[in-house]
Amino acid sequence: MTLLRATALEAAILAGHLLLYPTGLIQERRSAALPDGDGVARLPVHPGPPVVLLHGFIDNRSVFVLLRRALAQHGNQRVESLNYSPLTCDIRTAAELLGRHIEEIRERTGSAQVDIVGHSLGGLIARYYVQCLGGDLRVRTLVTLGTPHSGTRVAPLADAHPIVRQMRPGSAVIEELARPAPGCRTRFVSFWSDLDSLMDPLETACLEHPDLDARNVRVTGIGHLALPVHPAVAAGIREALDDPRPGNRSADGLTVA
Repeated sequence: MTLLRATALEAAILAGHLLLYPTGLIQERRSAALPDGDGVARLPVHPGPPVVLLHGFIDNRSVFVLLRRALAQHGNQRVESLNYSPLTCDIRTAAELLGRHIEEIRERTGSAQVDIVGHSLGGLIARYYVQCLGGDLRVRTLVTLGTPHSGTRVAPLADAHPIVRQMRPGSAVIEELARPAPGCRTRFVSFWSDLDSLMDPLETACLEHPDLDARNVRVTGIGHLALPVHPAVAAGIREALDDPRPGNRSADGLTVA
C-alpha cells in the first residue's frame, strides 16, 4: 500500500509539474529579498544566509514552487532559484556557472555565504562546486535531495546524454568527488528515499566521504519527485538550515507516509 500511495503521488506531482514547467523556463527576477504583501504569512526574517535552490536534470526552477513558499513562510526572505540549461552536457561547466551565480548573489545581498538545496543532479553540481572549485568558502550548508552521490545505474539507455554518463558509478566526475577533501568547510545534509526509483542502488543518495561533515536522512514513503515537494521534507530542510551545529554521521529517519 505504501508503494501504491507513493506511485500515485509521483504521478500526481508529475502531472502538476508539467503544468507548471513553462513558468520556470525564464530566470527569475533578482532581488535582495522576497517582496512583502503577497498574502503569505511569514515568521520574522531568518538571520541565516540566502538560500539557493538548484533543480535536477531536464528540469527548471518551477519544481521548487512549494519548497520556496515553505521557506518564505518560515522566515527565509532571501530565497533564489537558479536555472541551468537543459542542454548542459558537463557537470563541471554547470558547477562553474553556479559559482558565478553565487558570487553575484553574495555581492547583491552583502552575504558572505549562501546555503544551497539541490534536487537530484542539482545536488551533484553543487557538491562539485563545493569540493572541487573552492565553493566551501562560499557555501555554509548544502542540502541534497535524491542526489546520486556515488552514481546511479538507472535507465541505461539514457547514456546517450553525456551528463547522464557523468552520473554513472565510476565516471570521472564521481571519481573526482570520491577523492580526499581535507578541510572542506561546508556542512552536508543528504535526504534519500527508500522508494526513489531513480537511485540504483538506493543508497547512492547517501553521502559517505571520510573528509566531509555529512548527515544522511532516510525518508520513508515517497519517491524521487516528491522530495522537493512534500511538506515533511520541507520541514526537515528548514531544520537542517536552521541548525548551527556541525553535521554528524547519524542516520536520522523521516516517515512521511
